[in-house]
Amino acid sequence: MSRTADDRLIVALDVPNALEGLKLAETLGDAVSFYKIGLGMLTGGGLALANELKQEHGKRIFLDMKLFDIGNTVENAVRGLAQFDLDFLTVHGDPHVVRAAKEGAAGKDLKILAVTILTSLNRDDLDAGMMKAGDVQDMVVERAAHAFEAGADGVIASPQEAALIRALPQATGRLIVTPGVRPAGAALGDQKRVATPASAIQDGADHIVVGRPIYQAEDPKSAAAAVLTELNSLKTR
Repeated sequence: MSRTADDRLIVALDVPNALEGLKLAETLGDAVSFYKIGLGMLTGGGLALANELKQEHGKRIFLDMKLFDIGNTVENAVRGLAQFDLDFLTVHGDPHVVRAAKEGAAGKDLKILAVTILTSLNRDDLDAGMMKAGDVQDMVVERAAHAFEAGADGVIASPQEAALIRALPQATGRLIVTPGVRPAGAALGDQKRVATPASAIQDGADHIVVGRPIYQAEDPKSAAAAVLTELNSLKTR
């Protein structure tokens, strides 16, 4: 079973449709046990792919929906998604959203992960969005603390904030999942707050999310193997 693979690596299946996602998963084979499926594939069969990978291939699934709405709507949406027996689900880190999501996931093993500030954003982007003034790292840590207090099982944060979040008293026993991870020499793409796989784990992340450096590689399996080799060079936390 693929569960013997190192599930610290989550591969983002940010491809156009479920057929391409399944093809990539088959290419990666037993080397990868954990996959992220996001909004970009929702209309391309994303939920069906999540179920197939989970039920038929024994993979773990991170459903990256970044839900945000009034509490009742979030609770109902999460209750519907929780029936699929998936592993992680993202919601925005506002406390009312986190509390509603936890209500919707009650009785299930689905972990609710709170988004702090997207790793594609920097201070200029936050200014354009009329977010409050302040250092981005400080804002991420503050949002993470509030999300934990609201009951979040973990947070999504850039590798550059992982150590600060891990140091929070509220972070004990909680998950930190870091997108924006790029192996040395990989293109940054639209990510602005990045780190290498090893440094993200060393700074306190439980899981790293890697997408384009793997699925856009000429040899995705070798690209995934390189990330896993880097992770395996570290002592298990």
